[in-house]
Amino acid sequence: MNLSWTSEQIEYKEAIIAFAQEHLNNNVASRDQNCEFSRDDWKKCAAFGIQGLATPKVYGGYKPEVDILTATLAMEGLGYGCKDNGLPFSLNAQMWTVQLPIAQFGNEQQKTKYLNKFTSGDWIGCHGLTEANAGSDIFSMETSAKKVDGGYIINGSKRLITLGPVADVALIFCVTNEKLGKWGISGFIIEKGTEGFTQGANKAKMGMRTVPIGDLIFEDCFVSDENRLGAEGSGWSITTSSLEYDRGGILGSQLGAMERQLEESIAFVKKRNQFGKPVSEFQSVSNRIANMKLRLETSRLLLYKVAWLKSIGKSAMMEAALLKLQLSESFIESSLDAIRSHGGSGYLSENEIERDLRDAVGGVIYAGTSDIQRNIIANLLGL
Repeated sequence: MNLSWTSEQIEYKEAIIAFAQEHLNNNVASRDQNCEFSRDDWKKCAAFGIQGLATPKVYGGYKPEVDILTATLAMEGLGYGCKDNGLPFSLNAQMWTVQLPIAQFGNEQQKTKYLNKFTSGDWIGCHGLTEANAGSDIFSMETSAKKVDGGYIINGSKRLITLGPVADVALIFCVTNEKLGKWGISGFIIEKGTEGFTQGANKAKMGMRTVPIGDLIFEDCFVSDENRLGAEGSGWSITTSSLEYDRGGILGSQLGAMERQLEESIAFVKKRNQFGKPVSEFQSVSNRIANMKLRLETSRLLLYKVAWLKSIGKSAMMEAALLKLQLSESFIESSLDAIRSHGGSGYLSENEIERDLRDAVGGVIYAGTSDIQRNIIANLLGL
């Protein structure tokens, strides 16, 4: 495995950090408090080319083909430079679970119609998989798509859908043949305003409050055959393929946030004096900082390995599960350590330290819980 980066990739990461620090850190605390999503920042990212990282150049993308290594490094830079953890999270949700599936499995008409709109920032896309009774147990999915002349009639609902309340397009997954289990699931592209399709309101939550999350409801919603993504029954293959990329992108952003946490904590403990000396000289404090560095570097190695495996076309099921478990749990622990290192200042919302902890908690739930990641790892080990 080659862990070196080209000068072009390093320069691109540095450019993203500078862009994020200059343009994406305005009113973050206020928007977090009020659960506000910034479509303006979304458009800024599109103008810079962020969304284009998940789309081939012919459809408005960054490179001739999707370069997952460069994209992973870019997401790391975005997470480092942007203090709004919700923005990189929502960008990754669209890029890897909506754009990439359409780029990989869509027909030419679908690619032309949707991908340019996503990369330009004109449209926002969401990925609808989770349901009230189908989260970790996704095969309990109840939303159905019944075949009729010229298309399908969809009934059911999706919940906890990232970008659901503001999406212009939803890529959802439904049961088209319940007798076939996971091979009876199909994907459909549904546009905002389609009759029978309702987008629920944004739900307030503990963290990631700048990301709109809500329900999608389908009541006798007709979609034509041309809106099915891939062959009937290919939905499970589509979504499992995209989730490995999604985890890498989201976790890349979190890795960048962890690096920012570490640097801010080091700077603070060096200048904060107690008992006549910097608190960095107390072993309990310095050991905490050492633990933050250890989590950062072990997580980085797993992240880069997943990106490398995907770049050479190999499955990364085991590595992606290890990464998701390690990095999401580490982000929580390092966020706690950052608060402890800052003391009372870290507990105050005005200093924007505690927000990382609230944002980190969701990481052990979304995109596969930590419990499910342990199950996947154990199963792949033959247990």
